[in-house]
Amino acid sequence: MLLSRRQRWRRWRRSRPFWGGLFAILAGAWICVLPLAPLKIMLQQGVAGIPSVLMGIVMVVLGLTAWFSPPQRGLAGVLATLIATAALVLSNLGGFLIGTLLGILGGGLMFAWQPYAAQRADGGTGAGTGAEPDPAPVPAPAAVAVAVPASDKGRAQDLDETPVPAPAPPRASAPVPPRSAPPPPTPHSDPQGAQP
Repeated sequence: MLLSRRQRWRRWRRSRPFWGGLFAILAGAWICVLPLAPLKIMLQQGVAGIPSVLMGIVMVVLGLTAWFSPPQRGLAGVLATLIATAALVLSNLGGFLIGTLLGILGGGLMFAWQPYAAQRADGGTGAGTGAEPDPAPVPAPAAVAVAVPASDKGRAQDLDETPVPAPAPPRASAPVPPRSAPPPPTPHSDPQGAQP
């Protein structure tokens, strides 16, 4: 069954930190384009505008990295946040604070994104996530002792195929508290010799 274009888009978007990458790309574009604005808007010009363009390009690359290589999202998120913070000082107040705020938000979203987080929030049902559920863990098979009939015992000894019994699971024994027996009653001794 072929999925519709909308379902494919939704599945692609949910399988990666989409919003974090989008905010990082927008922040990079804003920081990169702002030095190309007219001189009345620009605070830095000439060679001083080169860091702005470079930081913007790196932010766009980090956003695309989060989209197309989700396992690298942690590093991309941290770097996007650091570059957005550095842009505050090096690039027109970080694109007049808009680029810095978008970059910090995008970096945080990239770093915090976890695969199948919505599925875990649903209790593992996967309702509405569009992602396949995690497979249930398969328990390891236990060793089983095979009983050899009496007629095959000689053959088993010849081939060194003696059955190995399964090890018994260790039993946890609760510690027994020590008994504190009361001391035996002593006969009443009266110094004057009177007995009770």
